[in-house]
Amino acid sequence: MGDPAGIGPEIVAKALIRLAVTRIADFLVIGDRRVFDKIRNRKSEIPNCRFMDLHNVARRNFSFGRVKAEYGRASIEYLDKALDLIRSREIDCLVTCPISKEAISLAGFNYSGHTEYLSARTGIQDPVMMLLNRELKIILLTRHIPLSKVALRLNERGIVKNILLTRESLQRLFLINQPRIVVCGLNPHASDNGVIGSEENRIIKPALEKLRALGKLRIDGPLSADAAIFKARQGLYDCVVAMYHDQALIPLKLSGAGEGVNMTLGLPFVRTSVLHGTAFDICGRNLADCNSLIASIRLAVKCTLNQRKA
Repeated sequence: MGDPAGIGPEIVAKALIRLAVTRIADFLVIGDRRVFDKIRNRKSEIPNCRFMDLHNVARRNFSFGRVKAEYGRASIEYLDKALDLIRSREIDCLVTCPISKEAISLAGFNYSGHTEYLSARTGIQDPVMMLLNRELKIILLTRHIPLSKVALRLNERGIVKNILLTRESLQRLFLINQPRIVVCGLNPHASDNGVIGSEENRIIKPALEKLRALGKLRIDGPLSADAAIFKARQGLYDCVVAMYHDQALIPLKLSGAGEGVNMTLGLPFVRTSVLHGTAFDICGRNLADCNSLIASIRLAVKCTLNQRKA
């Protein structure tokens, strides 16, 4: 349920109540039961749902909307328990609610987010973050790093590896036989052939040439990011490759933030998450929107079933 002081407990309760009639899955919520029961709309048991209570939030002085090392540690312990259950095949897939990067840092966990922590715990190097809604699927070549370091992190090997993993994931998880992929440039107008920056000609284009030489890969670019995303939204591409965080997040949130999903590609299991943070400013007031979590749950179930068909 993510950070116990965030909106995770509330959106879990709301989402599972709304999904109860669909019976799309059997749910196991991992968290602190006393915190969960404090939520206003928590009135009765939820069908097809069990609760695993780790009892790791102190009863005394608990309040929503606070950043504390205790709550950061609790959110990591929920994640660790989920990974143990996946490893023992007691659960099939994982949906995560938001954690506080500040709180987990205070607890001594130096990770910039779920993706990096999951990578470290599973031993999977270079997982890919995919962000999606009904209109767009976008992967990130760099994630939570300062904009000043983005160009320094780009390299041919990373681009090739990320795009090959993306193609394989689109085939296996989304059952898209021949994915159409478009790659954004880093610079405005994709540098206008080197006039505005050198990264396109020096790094991105050579990587795409290596990919095209493999054959059977439908890939265009580098295109100006605005053009690439516009064409993908028109249905001309199945996935966009973005160079950095906000290049992806801005169009996603403008085109459907309420049902946006964050998905980690490359893990040995399906993992999805909401496309928003802990929202400490509205916690405990019954104001949180659970649509992103519902979309995350539905996608996790769909991709897990697709994976069995592939």
